[in-house]
Amino acid sequence: MLDDLNSDLPVPGRHESRTPASRGKKEREVHPVVEREIPLGTKSERSLDSSVHAWLDGELPEAAVRVGNTAKDVEFWRNLSRNMDRSRLVRTPEHVEAQIMAALPHHAPQMITPWFRREFVVTPMAAVSAGAALMAVAAAITVAILAP
Repeated sequence: MLDDLNSDLPVPGRHESRTPASRGKKEREVHPVVEREIPLGTKSERSLDSSVHAWLDGELPEAAVRVGNTAKDVEFWRNLSRNMDRSRLVRTPEHVEAQIMAALPHHAPQMITPWFRREFVVTPMAAVSAGAALMAVAAAITVAILAP
């Protein structure tokens, strides 16, 4: 599947037919892809019939539900069930599993540097907070000493 969101851009390997009028023009500008918002939580125009729910729960036979407007719903759920059963039978080939297992490390990960040798970074906000805390502790000690 090709993602052709910017189909007007030149792509290596794809030859463009250039007209004499377009030869002097600069290459087309790249425009950002516009994101479209899809509202969530809206009620669907069409809801599933309660008889289909009962059939999915095993309370009704399929023949009772496969009539009228619910036939499409039954066919959808039957196809979904068939596809899920088919996908349950799919197994990862042995050579892929062997490659995955070979790529895993054979020992527990270790720290590269011990904690006491790592870089200690102090952000400006942390430095101001620590300074204010030290000033408050110093003021409290001074008041405690001079107050008697």
